[in-house]
Amino acid sequence: MAYKKKSWQEKMADKKGLPKVLKLEKGFPCYNALHKIGLEVGDRVVLVNPWELEEEMKKVPLRKLTTIIHICKNIAQKHQMKGCCTLTAGIFIITAANAAEEIKKEGKKSNTPYWRTLKANGELNEKYPGGAVAQKKLLEKEGFSILQKGKKYRVENLEDFFIQ
Repeated sequence: MAYKKKSWQEKMADKKGLPKVLKLEKGFPCYNALHKIGLEVGDRVVLVNPWELEEEMKKVPLRKLTTIIHICKNIAQKHQMKGCCTLTAGIFIITAANAAEEIKKEGKKSNTPYWRTLKANGELNEKYPGGAVAQKKLLEKEGFSILQKGKKYRVENLEDFFIQ
């Protein structure tokens, strides 16, 4: 039997067992990232479905930006948790971006401005469709100035554009 590869849109569907609440442990792949923002071993962390991250991405208006950390904080607050797993959130943000591009390729309109969501450190995301260069072009189209340092890109005066 041949395996049929799932589309990005299919990957956005509910995942069985999510949302899921875990107590943070040192061995978790997202431990360092969560510890860096103030979480400790034993704090409750939520793993959510991809569409919950996509909902947060859709809230970012024109000329505003967000990061995976900001989105995770909103989701954690919504679920009354200390944090949100940044590793699964990062994977699902990339899934949402690819699903949005897949929808566009089908000739439909996508309302997910994924390019307005930056990595935790404020850099553009090389794992988005077309890489950081494509994200750079989409941001420049909206009027943002992009700075390049080596192969990395950042929005100039980034802090001025964060969503509240």
